[in-house]
Amino acid sequence: MPGGSSAFASLDRMDELYRDQILEHYKRPHNFGLIESPDLEFEDTNPFCGDEQHVTIRLDESDRVAAIAFEGKGCAISTAATSLLTDELVGMSREELLRLPKDFVLELLGIDISATRMKCAMLGLKIVKSASLGQPADWEDEGKAGSPAEAAADLGRI
Repeated sequence: MPGGSSAFASLDRMDELYRDQILEHYKRPHNFGLIESPDLEFEDTNPFCGDEQHVTIRLDESDRVAAIAFEGKGCAISTAATSLLTDELVGMSREELLRLPKDFVLELLGIDISATRMKCAMLGLKIVKSASLGQPADWEDEGKAGSPAEAAADLGRI
């Protein structure tokens, strides 16, 4: 079918663009660092793989995000997801942060995330919500434990 192969080529190209974007955010994350004297902050780890992140947030006089930064160490998925997420949060209220669904982050990433990498992808959202609450956010168990070999294989697909 003449039209079918170009549709698959377009999908392959889109996947490649998203993978390039993830690698770029991993290598040069946006909003990386700390904000001095933040109004909100939180840190957490992903016990399955050891990713660690710390977020700091400054609010404006309307209680909306004026500035946000994060630091930590982790895999390409967790770093890129948090980098992409922080790009979107300036101007949001604490209530809006708390209502963000996991699909918001998954759409920013633009690729399918395996069950073993879901906690990696959601770490940034979890710490942003926890910072907004001032305590650990109730968090449904997303994903499952994986091995370092699986994580390396996922990175190979990126």
